[in-house]
Amino acid sequence: MSTQTTPDGTRPGGSAGLDLAAAELSDALTRRPRTIPPRWLYDDRGSELFSRITRVPEYYQTEAERSILAAHASSIAEITEAVTVVELGSGTSDKTRTLLDAFVAHGLIRRFVPLDVSEQTLLEAADMLAERHPEIEVAPVVGDFTRHLGRLNAAGDRIAGPRLIAFLGGTIGNFYVEERRAFLGALADVLSPGDWMLIGMDQVKDIGRLIDAYDDSQGITEAFIRNALVNINATYGGDLDVGGFGYVPFWDGRQERVDMRLRAEEPMTARIDDLDLDLEFFEGEEIRVEISSKFRPHELLDELVDSGFDRVDAHVFTDDADDFALVLVRRS
Repeated sequence: MSTQTTPDGTRPGGSAGLDLAAAELSDALTRRPRTIPPRWLYDDRGSELFSRITRVPEYYQTEAERSILAAHASSIAEITEAVTVVELGSGTSDKTRTLLDAFVAHGLIRRFVPLDVSEQTLLEAADMLAERHPEIEVAPVVGDFTRHLGRLNAAGDRIAGPRLIAFLGGTIGNFYVEERRAFLGALADVLSPGDWMLIGMDQVKDIGRLIDAYDDSQGITEAFIRNALVNINATYGGDLDVGGFGYVPFWDGRQERVDMRLRAEEPMTARIDDLDLDLEFFEGEEIRVEISSKFRPHELLDELVDSGFDRVDAHVFTDDADDFALVLVRRS
């Protein structure tokens, strides 16, 4: 079945989305400490860079998660009996193929709904999956999963039966604590009792391995983080000096997360025309771009239960090295 765009799948660059995104970015860049919302990492070039990150030797997460899916996707299909699978931040939907193959083999799935902010990447992946599985409807939704979860319930008529929302790749670790709890609550609100969520989480481990995973020898992660500045400049007519910032990844032991920042290497100014924004950076000033929190399964499960999911029906799947985990929970 061919792919289709959803009725309200307005591009994030549409007028309403642009106004909100502009206000959010302007606020983030002007308050202290300065931050950049993670959505600015994921234009088409950012999505391509992240795809390359998943293939560098230091970045173990993708292959660990892939091995879990290969071993347990059939069990996940049997447990959930989902007729609709939704993937948040689907990107190239690379690992999702394994999951969908198992659901198709199980014989109940009728629709796959990938959601991603990068329209070109999303539609290309959706076309590929539609060709791979012509027996199911592939209905891509262009949007930001931090702001557009409501679009999932507007993506055509609801098919009777349980849904599974897949949130893979350890992306849950990119939220600060309060943001994460609010996001999990919003996910619970989107789901109906009996729906399921599958969430990927990177586990706490040796600090050296963690830092290497975000400071790879090829410099791809650094290019990915810097691309946020490139994207902002291109979108809003800015002149942020991409090369004037150093890339600074470090381990925050108190919060148990990797923190990725850009640090001004000398005093500088910048102008972003479309935001009517003038910025002044002092030497050594940092912009917080992304974090990646690490978890123990019981900690994340506690947060999920607090958000409205059922502990009794929870399942935790790990890879052989116990590096990564998939947590499967049912909406209460």
